[in-house]
Amino acid sequence: MSTELFNEILAGNIDKVRTLLQGGADCNALNDEGATALMLAAGAGNLKMVVLLIESGANVNAADALGWTALMKSVFNHELNRGFPEIANALIAAGADIETRIGYAVRPLMLAAGYGEAGVVEVLLAAGADVRAENEGGRTARMMAEAKDYVEVVNQLYQAEVSSGNSLKGACATGASSGATTAKVVNFIRNPNR
Repeated sequence: MSTELFNEILAGNIDKVRTLLQGGADCNALNDEGATALMLAAGAGNLKMVVLLIESGANVNAADALGWTALMKSVFNHELNRGFPEIANALIAAGADIETRIGYAVRPLMLAAGYGEAGVVEVLLAAGADVRAENEGGRTARMMAEAKDYVEVVNQLYQAEVSSGNSLKGACATGASSGATTAKVVNFIRNPNR
């Protein structure tokens, strides 16, 4: 029954998935790649399916062998070349760990920043993601966005760092005095000769 459940989720057939779940299909079963039904639905950007699975008892923090959770899958889908902020928001509301880590200690905020997913970054910041967290190489989410010139994301993260009130690693801030920081958002201009 699990194989049928996974196939119907990938096909986006919510009515059939609902019927399978009501018939006893395990929403926390793993497919051959170690993914759960919720991971597949989240990665596909199917909000109705994600909500159905959560309501059916899907574990929002289940992880595959590489540490990928449904939240990480919602951050960016390589095949569709986009992330899904509405999915990330639903998963967080259901208790998804916003500081979960995959290889090299990459967190959801870092992944979203590294792919320029401003909508997902906004959701994660609103949920309290640690904007100053570093991966094993000492890089923050903002540094990852800067490396790819994702200006909107850089500005989001810079403002979040300033709002947190601590000193900024690798950032340009002006007017710091007696604990107050006045921030200047930097707009990057891509060098067309690169």
